Amino acid sequence: MVDDTLLSILVCPQDRGPLLLVSQEDGDELLYNPRLRRAYRIEEGIPVLLIDEARDVDDDEHARLMERGRPATPR
Repeated sequence: MVDDTLLSILVCPQDRGPLLLVSQEDGDELLYNPRLRRAYRIEEGIPVLLIDEARDVDDDEHARLMERGRPATPR
């Protein structure tokens, strides 16, 4: 689980915008940039915010992620 304080300061490395924390059905979490439709994995509680490691998200997955995601609370 990504700490709320950490989530509030994390940004997408590509566009420097805020990310959504998404809890998936399997219990895993990921960070999602809905503007670029890019998903970043979280490994053992550590966000992997490398542009080359992000994956593209299609329209159907985008809709699911938007339903399940929660934005960071700005500090």
